[in-house]
Amino acid sequence: MPQVLDIRTDPSGAIEAAANAIADGKCIVLPTDTVYGIGANAFDPSAVTRLLHAKQRGRDLPPPVLVADLMALRTLAAEVTAEMTALAEAFWPGALTMVINAEPSLRMDLGDRGETLAVRIPDHDFVRELLRATGPLAVSSANVSGQAAATTIEEAKDQLWRSVPVFLDGGPTANSTPSTIVDLTGKPRILRQGQFSAQRLAEVLPELAEG
Repeated sequence: MPQVLDIRTDPSGAIEAAANAIADGKCIVLPTDTVYGIGANAFDPSAVTRLLHAKQRGRDLPPPVLVADLMALRTLAAEVTAEMTALAEAFWPGALTMVINAEPSLRMDLGDRGETLAVRIPDHDFVRELLRATGPLAVSSANVSGQAAATTIEEAKDQLWRSVPVFLDGGPTANSTPSTIVDLTGKPRILRQGQFSAQRLAEVLPELAEG
């Protein structure tokens, strides 16, 4: 049976167990500022494959990457543009995912991502602390593809207990609305509206008013 640790009562123990699992190439389930996620070492192709298999998802839908801070972003991006900086300052940490041009030398096999990468900094203190211990994590919603995203640890366990050895319980998630996704690889455009509306985004980048 998988190990379940409560981040509210033993955050340091939860981080240690999760970091050890990640270092061993295994997946974990963790709370985020949206829904529960299944995470793996973003730099370990075998671990990412385990994540995709757990979700029963193909390589055509590569998972986004969660990072702890802007310093990590600078190592992943081919260039930190003015648009990226403006959105990061306005909405990070938070439920905004940016699709960026990846650093060409980046050794990260997340699936069929081409030369791009989806990245965000979550608005969750524990998760950012975990990311400082593990490094960037490939994280997708903690559910089998086609099923509802988990908003409690019980829902995540029901779907993924056979595939994941460590579950981090943070209680019910505060907001089940997914992140807004913005493509910054060319002319800025919104790919998915989530917690942040086009109107709010356009206050920072007027080009996004078109949606």
